[in-house]
Amino acid sequence: MATFFGEVLPVFSRAVEEEEEDEDEEIRRELEGRREITIQWCTGSRASTESSLDLSFTCSTFLIAVGQNAVGFLNSFVQCSGSWEIIGAVTLWNERVKGTDTVNRQFPTDSSCLLYRLTSNPMILTCHCSCYMADDQLFQWTEKVFGNIQKRNLEVIILSSCSVTEYKSPSSISNITVPFLRALKTSAFQETPHCPLLEQPNVISGLSAAVLSYCQVRQIPAVLYHCYSDVTTLDSLTIEAFRPLLACKSLVSFVKDTSRSAEILKQLVDMSKIQSNLYT
Repeated sequence: MATFFGEVLPVFSRAVEEEEEDEDEEIRRELEGRREITIQWCTGSRASTESSLDLSFTCSTFLIAVGQNAVGFLNSFVQCSGSWEIIGAVTLWNERVKGTDTVNRQFPTDSSCLLYRLTSNPMILTCHCSCYMADDQLFQWTEKVFGNIQKRNLEVIILSSCSVTEYKSPSSISNITVPFLRALKTSAFQETPHCPLLEQPNVISGLSAAVLSYCQVRQIPAVLYHCYSDVTTLDSLTIEAFRPLLACKSLVSFVKDTSRSAEILKQLVDMSKIQSNLYT
């Protein structure tokens, strides 16, 4: 209502407001759909889509590498032994990742997590995850990936790394040799970890924490080996810091020959340097 003659009042239309709300809701649904995590299976590994939910992999050891240094360790020291095949890719889209079809590519990209299987022992699976994953996608990732794996007699080993600046210690960091490993495990994991346990008040976040929490809730034996390093890019010293894991009982059973590890590691580091130079 005007308070004086000639005052111009704003006019509101409920129809316009409802139309804008409908458009916003449609955009929101579209974004939620695009953020849906999907698993694409290679031909022959199992069903080509996720429609066959009754088909799940029998797995005794599932190694999950989060981040390029953890992935580099699997490539250099674990999957250098024996023959491995890509069985699928977990693809995703978010504000920093644009999903693409990468099932047939040899190495992990910034838009997918690749799933591998040891051909001589199909019960050994690995997952290479170098891409960024938003917080709202972590639960969905664990539910979908583990929804395709049988939980009976399953053991999960998670590898990840971060900057040493995130490590909290009452003593000076300068007194600690960097890089170094710390471990967290579920209550169902009975083996003694091959490094000290992570001290309080340190916390782990991201996909590695989501997987460990999933395993704890479902009573799956799982251990997380987290590397603190002063280098956040692909680094040979950070990758080699994971070498104590080769003594794990589950890895000793199938990692037989690491004679080519140094060569593969050098190739990975050299390739990373070339790629970084291309974008500088």
